This record gives sequence, structure tokens and C-alpha cells, in this order.
Amino acid sequence: MNKELLDALDVLEKEKEVNKEVMLEAIENSLITAYKNHFGKADNVTVTVSRTTGDYSIIAAKEVVEQVEDPITQISVEEAQKIDKKFDIGDTVNVKVESKEFGRIATQNAKNVILQKIREEERKVIYDQYYGKEKDIVTGIVQKINGKNVSINLGKADAVLTEKEQVKGEVFTPTERIKLYIVEVKDTPKGPRIVVSRTHPELVKRLFEAEVAEVKDGTVEIKSIAREAGSRTKIAVWSNNKDVDAVGACVGLNGARVNAIVSELRGEKIDIINWSENPAVLIENALSPAKVVSVVADDEEKTAKVVVPDYQLSLAIGKEGQNARLAARLTGFKIDIKSESQAKELEQMGDVQMELSEEDEEA
Repeated sequence: MNKELLDALDVLEKEKEVNKEVMLEAIENSLITAYKNHFGKADNVTVTVSRTTGDYSIIAAKEVVEQVEDPITQISVEEAQKIDKKFDIGDTVNVKVESKEFGRIATQNAKNVILQKIREEERKVIYDQYYGKEKDIVTGIVQKINGKNVSINLGKADAVLTEKEQVKGEVFTPTERIKLYIVEVKDTPKGPRIVVSRTHPELVKRLFEAEVAEVKDGTVEIKSIAREAGSRTKIAVWSNNKDVDAVGACVGLNGARVNAIVSELRGEKIDIINWSENPAVLIENALSPAKVVSVVADDEEKTAKVVVPDYQLSLAIGKEGQNARLAARLTGFKIDIKSESQAKELEQMGDVQMELSEEDEEA
């Protein structure tokens, strides 16, 4: 142990972010382990490594006895008085131990303990770093395509973008940089397991936070998101400042802000609407770009009846029901959409039924 050791630990701390003090403690513990492996026990042993010189000392506390029965924990009066004449039977003497007494096997074991501790600390540093990024976005570099999975390098750790978390139809190429949402970080014996996603709705939210200053500072809030990854996303926004237009802030000048996000999502359409505490207004906004004639919302049942112009019915429902489906997810309401002519037919049927009911009562 010398200054070279400390220099090596300084490099390790700088490059791997492995705490120097933790490593010095690991070295002290490894020497105790080596002592125990060689002598059978080490309850009476303390090891200290100098934080300034790298020199170390191994001290065994031994009881002064008249006749030695256990040389590991006891020392004769004669040997003790060679160290200092003041020692007598019953006293405790701190005896310096030379590590060369441990033997080659014990030293190798000590080395293995140190290496294991370095690996553990490296894993812990990486876990802590990415655990702090959980529920956030990171930039990754595509390494290689493994069947239907994609290996991603996140910097100090690797992740696998599984088929389930990929947007259908997206194609990746090695060295390509992509944005990913960290769903979860798990600590495992082999290092952190980082679950990443390109389909999660929160990916869109984080992209807006990164692109739109008003969202990042809290002036504009994203109240709700509904997403069908790769196809369309609806977000409802609200401004905490009456002088700031929430939708305008998210769209940006000439659509620059939203277009940057659409580009990152490879053409996925994004509808940005104003949030409202009034369920009817919120539902009307959510069905955009379709025009709405009327909305009757039941806040308790979380249901809504919506009437739209005949020519707007297909737009309100959307291709394969997507617009209505996303609006329902965004608002939390079950939405029943009817055209004006359908609504009138139902109203007329209701009037007929009412007339028949009145006739029955008269009869």
C-alpha cells in the first residue's frame, strides 16, 4: 500500500464515480478477511489505511498471559515486555502484524474482495444515476437489432427496447440517436435493468416539457394525454397565466415547437386542445377537429351524449373510431356520438312512444 494506490483510487473515482472512501474501507475489510482466512479468526484485529500516504497497519489486540494457549489472541508476559516493560498479566497489547504472514492464497482472496467491491460500487453508481431518471426521457444510441428487440446504449448503461415498447412500423439503424422514456429501473445482481419505451404517453409529455419553456416552468400544464403510438396523440393543456395562450405556446411560431416533437415521433399526429373544468366544453374540445352541435354530459356517470352535424359525423368518430376513442380516454367520459339527423330520429321516436303512452293512460 502506498501513494500509487491512492492515485489509482483517484482515477477510479473520477472515471467510474466509485467513492474513494468506500474503496479504502473495502481494502481494510479485505485485509481483515485475509487475516481471518489465514489465522482462522479476526475478532481482535483492526486494519487502518492512511488516507494521505496509502500505508496500512494491521493491529491484533492480544491479552498478556503467563502461559499462551491461543497465539492469535494471547501473548506471553516475556514477549509483551519486549514491546514495553510496563505490560503485565491481564493487560492488552496491540501487536503489529505483517501481511506477508498471510500467504499467497489469503492475499489472492483479499484481491478478489477488492475487485468484487469495485464491481458492486460501479453497479450502484449506475443504478443510482438511472434511478434518478426514472419517469423521464433520455437519449440513446441504437447499438444493434436483436430479432424484434433493439439494443440501446444510454451512456453508462445499456437497455433493451422490446417489441412491446416499440411503435409499430418504426425502423431503427445502428448509431441512430433516439429519445426514450424510462419506465422503470430495477436493481439486479448483474447491474441495473432499465425498462425503456417509445410508446408510453408520458414520452410525449416529457418531449413537450423539453421543447416548450412554458410547460417546463409550469406556466402551461398538460392536464391529460391520450395516445395511440405511431398514429395520433391528443393532449389537453391549461394556462396558469391569463396572458399566455396554452395551445399557442405548445404549437409555437409557425408550428415550430409541435413540429419538432412530431418529427421526433416520426410523423405521429398531435392534437392540442384547451382543458376545461366544464366536462361539456372539454368533450367538445376533445373531439376536435370535428365541429359539435351540442354536448350533454353526466359528471357522476361519466357519460356524454354528443350531437354533430351530419357531414361531421365521420370526422368526429375518426378512422376506425380513433378520434372518438382518444377523446374518451382524454376526458374520462364514455362518449355517444350522433349526427343531427340521427338525433332527430331518436327524438321523434321518443315523441311517438310518449304519445302511445298517453293513449294507454286514457284508455
